[in-house]
Amino acid sequence: MSAAVVHNGVVIDATFAEAFPMKATRIVVTAHTPHWAEQAGLAATGFATSVIGCGCEAGIERRLAPDETPDGRPGVALLLFAMSGKELAKQLERRVGQCILTCPTTAVYAGLADGEPAALGRNLRFFGDGWQIAKQIAGRRHWRVPVMDGEFVAEESTAVVKAVGGGNLLLLARDTDSALAVAEAAVHAMRRVPNVVMPFPGGVVRSGSKVGSKYPALSASTNDAFCPSLVGLVPRTELTPDVGCVLEIVIDGLSAADVAAAMKAGLDAGIAIGADGGLLRISAGNYGGKLGPFHFHLHELLAGGTR
Repeated sequence: MSAAVVHNGVVIDATFAEAFPMKATRIVVTAHTPHWAEQAGLAATGFATSVIGCGCEAGIERRLAPDETPDGRPGVALLLFAMSGKELAKQLERRVGQCILTCPTTAVYAGLADGEPAALGRNLRFFGDGWQIAKQIAGRRHWRVPVMDGEFVAEESTAVVKAVGGGNLLLLARDTDSALAVAEAAVHAMRRVPNVVMPFPGGVVRSGSKVGSKYPALSASTNDAFCPSLVGLVPRTELTPDVGCVLEIVIDGLSAADVAAAMKAGLDAGIAIGADGGLLRISAGNYGGKLGPFHFHLHELLAGGTR
């Protein structure tokens, strides 16, 4: 294994992030104003940080101007990820039905053209209690469902495609203020990359996990090797005494290339802040290559490539 390298005073570990196959879809939500499109997007992607406990991972990919949406209204593009197409379809129908259908003035459209079909408005149309109407728009089937502020328009289905989940960066910083500043800058840079989301709150997770637990009922538990409060207490720590805070960024994308591009953007943003800004080291989480087939080596990302 190659040695760690140093950029702008930041140690970049000779390690890799291990990611795994997922299924994903993009949907486009529009509304009368940007505010209501955003509210629908936030609600639909809530409680969607990790498939460990949420069923899916999701986020707002980006905001859309009226000239970028099917109906000429402001909108948001959402990406949703799950471990199977069946689970993704279930999560999609629940979230659209409870969070987008219910939100004032919204409509929902497929955001991907090709892939396995999953119901978008196909079953939600029955909320119209027989008053729903099918309509062809640009050769694609939509449903118009009467609601109290007018009509809810939903495309019949959306496409589900193969995707990649679990790309990650571990940011080891001097203190909490430094870790937060670096994480926020990294997420900001990653959000400029298309086809990816960072599903945790604000794109950042403090409760990084390892597989297994001393408690048999738990499939995952705290990543004690990266917990500053456990230095000197656990059999093995990854931290030196000057590390006071570790934050993780998890990335899901529509392809391995998308995840790699986001990880590189995050690496570059962290390195730009550097050791003077409190960032001491960047690492990544993996399971020895045994869990997922996608391996994102940090040194290769810095050099502009991935494996």
